[in-house]
Amino acid sequence: MKYFAFDLILLDGEEQFGLPLKERSARLESLISGSGLDRADRSVVSSEAEVLRCFRRSRKLGYEGLVVKDPESAYTMGRRGMGWAKLKEELDTIDAVIVAAEYGHGKRVGVISDYTFAVKDGDALRTIGKAYSGLTDAEIVEMTERLKRITLTDEGYRRVVIPQVVIEVAFDSIQRSARHDSGFALRFPRIKRIRDDKSVEDIDTIDKVATIFEGQRVRLDDSAAPAEEGEA
Repeated sequence: MKYFAFDLILLDGEEQFGLPLKERSARLESLISGSGLDRADRSVVSSEAEVLRCFRRSRKLGYEGLVVKDPESAYTMGRRGMGWAKLKEELDTIDAVIVAAEYGHGKRVGVISDYTFAVKDGDALRTIGKAYSGLTDAEIVEMTERLKRITLTDEGYRRVVIPQVVIEVAFDSIQRSARHDSGFALRFPRIKRIRDDKSVEDIDTIDKVATIFEGQRVRLDDSAAPAEEGEA
C-alpha cells in the first residue's frame, strides 16, 4: 500500500485551507520532499484538449476520471465548491431487475425512489447495488405505483417486490462487497432507462459482473473504499 498526499489543510497547527490551491500545493511539495511520500499526480492544463488527454490517461490507468481544480481555489470542507469539478464517464451498463425498493427523503418523501437491483446467478438472483438517480420525477411517481402493485412484503419504509421490472444501470466501476449477496457492488450506479422490452429472463448474469470486475486495472473491496452506491 502506498500513501499519496493530494492537499494540505493543516501545517504546524495552522489552517491552510483558505490559501489558494497553488500555494497549498507548493507547501505540500516542500513538506513531503524526501519523506518517501508521494504527491498525487497533478497536471496544469489550459485547454479542452489537454483536459481530455489527462482524462484518457487516468482511465487507462484504471481510475474513474479526474477532479479539475482552479489553482486559485480554497479548500472547502465537506464539498467541492465552485472551484472543483469531477469528470467521469460510465464504465459499462448492466441489465438488472428490481427486487426491493425504499421510500425517498426530502423532496422524494412519499414516493418510492431507491431501488435495489439484482442479476442472475443460475436460477437465483443476487443483488449488486442500489440506485436512486436517473429517473425523472414523473417516472418515479409511475414507478411507485408500479412497485406497489407487485409488492410481496411491505416493511413500511421498504418493499420487497416481484422481480419483473428490468432496468439498465450505468456505473463507473465494480468493487467487491459484503453488502450484497453477489459479493459485488456497482460504484455510482444510475438508472439509464427502464427496459420494458426485457423480462427477468433477459437480465445479465453474475458472470458478466465478475468479468467486468476482473478487467479493471484497479480493483477495490469495501474494506478499501466505501461502495458509494448512489446513497453515499
